[in-house]
Formats: sequence, structure tokens, C-alpha cells
Amino acid sequence: MKHAYLILAHVDFELLQCLVSALDDERNDLYVHVDKKVKELPSLTVHKCRLYLIDERIDVRWGSVRMLEAEFALLRAATSRDSYQYYHLISGADLPLKSQDEIHAFFSAHQGQEFIGYSQYDYSKEVMRKVHRYHLFDDHFKGKGLSFFLMKATRYLFIKIQELVGWKRHRNIEFKKGTQWVSITHQLALFLLSKERETLKTYQGTFCCDEIMVQTWAWHEPRFRVAIFDVHNEAHGCMRHINWRGNQLPDFTMQDLPALQSSTALWARKFSSKEHELVATLLDGIK
Repeated sequence: MKHAYLILAHVDFELLQCLVSALDDERNDLYVHVDKKVKELPSLTVHKCRLYLIDERIDVRWGSVRMLEAEFALLRAATSRDSYQYYHLISGADLPLKSQDEIHAFFSAHQGQEFIGYSQYDYSKEVMRKVHRYHLFDDHFKGKGLSFFLMKATRYLFIKIQELVGWKRHRNIEFKKGTQWVSITHQLALFLLSKERETLKTYQGTFCCDEIMVQTWAWHEPRFRVAIFDVHNEAHGCMRHINWRGNQLPDFTMQDLPALQSSTALWARKFSSKEHELVATLLDGIK
């Protein structure tokens, strides 16, 4: 069976072309969501797989529920066209670390398991702030200028008022957290789509819900919870090598090449086309 790659892209289309070329295999179909703010769609070339720039484009705003809307748009586009063995959600700043033969062999050996990373630290206070409180102006978590400063200050004061009065949303939901980037089965993809309206309502006015939505739904649905590949190691659970350094996510450099080449992960992020030598060396090694 074929795999669907669901790609969220908004910048660095030179790297995006490197990514789709690395995924260009007759066993894959590629679905690309290009942020609605992008005026000119990228011209991407593949030779073996099918590639779709999906028509439903969302004006994605960092930290907001718009990210989930883009994910649902990708899931809808893919599931309406075919029934795939796996759906891999990645960004346009990702690259594979293994060959397509290795990736397909891995998922065939683990057919039916869900590859979802679950955070292992105590994130209770973080979840309280992100999803149990209501965030005003949730399309504007990043910005500059006086208007942004006023929105940020108003949002902060409103959250403080909620804390003072003990107001808490979604008291009956135990939220789980982890990385946004997952690989899921057709059954879970359809389940998530069936919950789209409820999901968007739940996460309206929250912060960074893309790190919470899939983890929470999968955890509370018994048939998917028992199929989770690894709930004890976030990176291994999703088979991603993500370059977190504290709260920062810098681009990989040539200094990272040995770690990337020795990683057991299937994909890594994040990369930049400015690191030409790294990208070329890494991809040459998995042909």
C-alpha cells in the first residue's frame, strides 16, 4: 500500500524541492499545503510519485487553531483521493534520514501502529496556560508594532484575571502533549476528520494546540491508544529527530551531520537551503 506525505509549507521552496525529490517514489503521494499568505505558488517537480498542491489553503497563524485547520485540509485532501497505509505529517523544513526502501520496510514491519510522540516531562502548568485558559486575539501570537503590543498586553491581563477567579475551560478533558509531527494509519486519519468540528470548537482561543490535538484524541480512544508505538520516548514514538535546543529550534548545520547520519529516526527537522553542503551530503547518503 502507498503512503501519503502531508506537507505544511510556507517558506524556503528551494528546500521544499529537495524534500519532494527525496520523497519522489512510486509508493508515495505528496500533498502540499502552501500557506495562503504566499502569493505565488512554488513550481515543484517530481517524476515517480503524484504531487498535489491542495486547493484548500489556510492563512496559518503560529500558535493558533489555524494550524489545525491546515492539517485537516491535508487529511481531507488525501483521504478523499485514496486509502493510504500511512499518513506522514511533516513540514517543508524536514528531510528524510533513510531511503524510501528503509522507510517502507519499517512501516510494513509495524503495520497498524500509530507513531505519535508524547512528551515525558510534567507539562500540567503548560497545558493549563495553553488550553484551559482562553486566549484573546489568538491569530496574533506573533507580531510587532503598537497594535500587537496592545493585543499582547490585553491577552496577558485577561489570562491573569482567569487565574485569579479560578476559571478553567474543558475541565473534563485530560490533555496530552507532544510534537505536532506524526505518522498515522488510515483509520486514525478518518477518526480525526470525524472529530473536526468538535476539535476546532474545543481549541478555539487556545495556544499551540497543534502539539496537543492528536495526542489527546489518540490517548482517549482505546483502539488507538493500544496501538501507539512508544509512549515513553517522544522522539522514538514519532521516529523524528528534531533539533530542539532549549526552547529554540535552530537549523541544522554541517556540525550536525554525524548525529543525523547515525540517528535511528526516519526524518529530521529543521533544515535550510542555505546549508547546501549539509542537504546535499545527507540526501546523497540515502539514495
